[in-house]
Amino acid sequence: MTDDFTPWPPEFAQRYRARGYWRDRTLGTLLDDGVRRWPTRTAVVDGDRRWTYAELNEKAIRLAAGLRARGIGHGDRVLVHLPNLAEFLSLMFALFRNGAIPVLALPPHRRTEIVHLARLATPVAYVVASEFRDLAHAVPEIEHVFVVGEPGEFTALDDVADEGDPGPGPGPDDVAVLLLSGGTTGLPKLIPRTHNDYEFNLRASAKLCGFDSDTRYLAALPMAHNFPLACPGVLGTLSAGGTVVLCADADPRTAFPLIEAERVTATALVPPLVLVWLDAAEESEEATADISSLNLLQAGGARLKAEAARRVGPVLDCVLQQVYGMAEGLLNYTRFRDPEAIVNETQGRPLCMDDEVRIVTADDEPVPAGASGELLVRGPYTIRGYYRAAEHNAAAFTADGFYRSGDLVRRLPSGELVVEGRVKDVINRGGDKIPVEEVENLLLCHPAVHDVAVVGIPDDVMGERSCAFVIARGTSPTRKELLAHLREHGVAAFKLPDKVRVLKSFPRTAVGKVDRESLSTLEIRS
Repeated sequence: MTDDFTPWPPEFAQRYRARGYWRDRTLGTLLDDGVRRWPTRTAVVDGDRRWTYAELNEKAIRLAAGLRARGIGHGDRVLVHLPNLAEFLSLMFALFRNGAIPVLALPPHRRTEIVHLARLATPVAYVVASEFRDLAHAVPEIEHVFVVGEPGEFTALDDVADEGDPGPGPGPDDVAVLLLSGGTTGLPKLIPRTHNDYEFNLRASAKLCGFDSDTRYLAALPMAHNFPLACPGVLGTLSAGGTVVLCADADPRTAFPLIEAERVTATALVPPLVLVWLDAAEESEEATADISSLNLLQAGGARLKAEAARRVGPVLDCVLQQVYGMAEGLLNYTRFRDPEAIVNETQGRPLCMDDEVRIVTADDEPVPAGASGELLVRGPYTIRGYYRAAEHNAAAFTADGFYRSGDLVRRLPSGELVVEGRVKDVINRGGDKIPVEEVENLLLCHPAVHDVAVVGIPDDVMGERSCAFVIARGTSPTRKELLAHLREHGVAAFKLPDKVRVLKSFPRTAVGKVDRESLSTLEIRS
């Protein structure tokens, strides 16, 4: 164990290699396979741009060399803040090749999150889309700023490419990428995924999902999320010789014509977007697009209600696959041969036979069969610790290496899991995780706020929406004023409270804690 990264114990690493999970390959070799087997096949479609496997590989090699020429290489962190652009993929493979580590910020992130990630990861470079390049001024400690698009005062990413040597590259047990946690205890933590574990993650997922050279995957969700990145996502698609079709957003008006034009076969959505697609296919003019090529729709990031799940097949004429997982590791999938009731009403079962799942009480005792409890997990692609978070790791992992997911689940006799909620205070707004502690702390900085509790309210479309209950200090603040305050602090848009209610006092539990369930019920009744 180091201060930065907690490896798997040697006996577990030996077991995972012996069972073929870890093949000691780095993620950069995915393109080597693609170039050898399908050099002229289209790897990426981004608007009018179409890159073959050979072209994507060449761009990645040249970019890796250019980064090394600027002193960026093995072990260095690079903060990546890009929407769904082809450059995201060429950059990722460049970093996989030269051993630098991408830190994947999400497109909605703004100053608060970027400053936090810069402090935590200490990156040497920030790669950002042109429309957000001014955020670089908030992190002046980062040495290099590379911009996709108009660079302004910074350096264009296109100008970084070089003919030199990309460097010796990483080892299979090195950290390949730093993903972001859902931020259940404040701002996001960093999740270190190694080349070995992430290669297995995407390879096993691609096999289970039937991805092959005929797969045409629509990246409708931001690729910086684990779900569309490697479950099996864009990396799983490229590992199988398929084609990744990039989509600027998941609006049916954007996505449906793209599905028709590119004959897309598979995609992944969060539940609110599934509902939007279902409504569009049934009721609006987008239904005139021919989306009959779509064979597979994955739903994940939050629980898809059974009522919506039952509509997918009849309305979209494709197979639904429920996916329940976490960037920390464990993935659960419904299988294509599962009965409809399993697909519609559960979140599937683990990807791998060595995914060890425990469901426990608050005292870490096993729950009775069929009862709900917190899901704990360890396995060949579930991390053993967050990055640079020793104090948090002591609480987030058991002494024998199980990750405490914070999810409340129950297990059916057949092995499928049903997700029933969260142990910790976090709002799941359409798959985006809102850490209430972060938002509350910022609202408490407002001079008119004496106390605040941000609570999730059930919502048919988003799963949950957020409501900030405020006890005022003097004059009651308006929602407009509070949102302006949060925006001034650079908070991402999805974290802004959907509603604000001013109360004289908060209901409290017997031990004096704010009774969030009562607050949620109060808003529902109103």
